[in-house]
Amino acid sequence: MESRGEEGGSAGDTATSPIVLSLTVKFSGRSIPVSLSSDSTVKDLKSLLQPLTNVLPRGQKLIFKGKVLVDNLSLKSSDIPNGSKLMLMASQGLHQGDGPITKDKEAPTASSLTRPTNQGDRPMVGKKIEATVDKTQSQRWKLTGVIALSDSQLKVVPAEVWDCGSSVRLLDLGKNFIREVPAKLGDLTSLQKLLLHANCIVDEHFSWEGVTSLKSLRVLSLNHNYLTAIPSSIGSLTSLRELHVANNKLRSLPVEIGELSQLQILEANNNRISTVPSCIGRCSSLIEIDLSSNLLVDLPETFGDLQNLQALHLRNNGLKSLPSTLFKLCSKLSTLDLHGTEITIDLLRQFEGWENFDERRRSKLQKQLDFRIGCSEGFDEGADKD
Repeated sequence: MESRGEEGGSAGDTATSPIVLSLTVKFSGRSIPVSLSSDSTVKDLKSLLQPLTNVLPRGQKLIFKGKVLVDNLSLKSSDIPNGSKLMLMASQGLHQGDGPITKDKEAPTASSLTRPTNQGDRPMVGKKIEATVDKTQSQRWKLTGVIALSDSQLKVVPAEVWDCGSSVRLLDLGKNFIREVPAKLGDLTSLQKLLLHANCIVDEHFSWEGVTSLKSLRVLSLNHNYLTAIPSSIGSLTSLRELHVANNKLRSLPVEIGELSQLQILEANNNRISTVPSCIGRCSSLIEIDLSSNLLVDLPETFGDLQNLQALHLRNNGLKSLPSTLFKLCSKLSTLDLHGTEITIDLLRQFEGWENFDERRRSKLQKQLDFRIGCSEGFDEGADKD
């Protein structure tokens, strides 16, 4: 038996049994090693490359020896041997997260951090400086409760901010170069609005302890930083109405987000979030959710519990379907963005409640059109034609 396996079994088994292929995919100056079965399809390989490149499968074009590989064919049928090198080309716009991961987009280090670029930011020229605060300005902060230091080229939070203590209601430090937010933030006990977007904040220098002790906080903006996680202590911010964490490096949302029963706006687009906890359904006040450009493949059925939800943005994800009760139970939903997903209009029409949603959607679009026409001095219905 053993001899027969060596003589006749080897060639036959090789032809029929799948083997593990070790491949190298060339993409934007990178060499990406992957391993998968020879029976896997080209589409399976694209799905494997999705989180490694931030490119959606339908935006990927895989090329081997000058030929474009066909999605439904197996790697074995495509004559791809072990050790092969493939080339990946990406279609513009069909990406997730903060865009395709290229050789130049390395993870930031302590010495290389600079402020993330935002649309409309003016370029920095010369050396970054630290703003000085005079006594008069500090007194004005205490009197008004508003500290506005946006776009002030700050590298650290001025000490005078902490001196204002419980008199501060709004602290705007957006569009600076701040890396460290200390626990002293918790001394601003009356703070209702904290804006820290477009800085250089990383996990190890950001005191979530200070933030989550702010029991009056209603708005928290951390867009365009380098955060990779939100701690469970976020659940203690029970007064929070708006949470903005877009354009970071988040991989997930904490289960404790379900404790934010007053939350109305959740902006978490352009991250690397692959799952949404089912407890999201307990955030009963949510009006708008933006999870665009992440790594989502499905959503929990508890989305149907969000009966106040009006807008849901899901573009550029790997979604193939939606929670079955979304249209039926979310009776206020009128905006649904699914561009760049695999969900088709034919699939949506099969969901219970689609007709009512479609009517709300069309009504809203008509109102927007009527408003634009009404605000225009003149309207030419053929203006968009040659």
